[in-house]
Amino acid sequence: MGTGAAEGSGALESADAESVVRVRGLRTAFGAQVVHDGLDLDVRRGEILGIVGGSGTGKSVLLRMILGLDRPVAGSVEVLGRRVVPGTGSAEDRDLRRRWGVLFQDGALFSSLTVAENVALPLKVHADLPPALVKELVDLKLALAGLAPSAGAKLPSQLSGGMRKRAGLARALVLDPEILFLDEPTAGLDPIGAAAFDRLVLDLSRSLRLTLVMVTHDLDTLVAVCDRIAVLIDKRIRIGTLADHLIDPHPWMQAYFRGPRGRAAQIDGGRALPAAAIDPTQAAR
Repeated sequence: MGTGAAEGSGALESADAESVVRVRGLRTAFGAQVVHDGLDLDVRRGEILGIVGGSGTGKSVLLRMILGLDRPVAGSVEVLGRRVVPGTGSAEDRDLRRRWGVLFQDGALFSSLTVAENVALPLKVHADLPPALVKELVDLKLALAGLAPSAGAKLPSQLSGGMRKRAGLARALVLDPEILFLDEPTAGLDPIGAAAFDRLVLDLSRSLRLTLVMVTHDLDTLVAVCDRIAVLIDKRIRIGTLADHLIDPHPWMQAYFRGPRGRAAQIDGGRALPAAAIDPTQAAR
């Protein structure tokens, strides 16, 4: 697992740990194109799970199936012990959706609303709270996401890409979810901004005891943050630690984890190399 994740108390090693997301026999297709076929997945409570795969393997499609935004051809999805069925709109379904938060790519904020209004939306949909309390909760979640209170009055177009992602993260956190789903959280960020976002996510997972499921292509994020990595290959999933994947002989695994990008992410023996091992001048810093 990544060195950052290894330091946290939330990393789970037991195969018997409670599964908060359970996918069984998932088959998804678009016409004649089959994306997933017989896919199984378990996400353990308290872990940070990264989902990765080549182009067209259906990473975001899998996330949408878990969230009940699309209907699979076959198979089942359970989250927090409840069956996810798209489009029911039942009280039970609404209650389940309150227990997770989602950060979509680039934050997915409503452009005509201020940041504060965007963050407050889930509270207005799912709770009946006085305006003063809503404002207090919005300010708190903005602070947790690393944004100043002044950001709340701005429109999304007035924010940088990194700030929009943080605003989207604040909205995902506003209902105090048990599970947080993130779709390409560091896409489009420069290396410094991406590393800062990784650290924020890791700190939040520890302090709030969250389960995190993130779709990403960023090897640095996988190394620094994730306890386990689910790799989409051949329409199914291979799941394990970074060390497990490094010894997987599948050509894609070797090309991805041991290729130039893997070396750039400082992967060695299943762990991220310390900075001093790459650059001895870092040892004294």
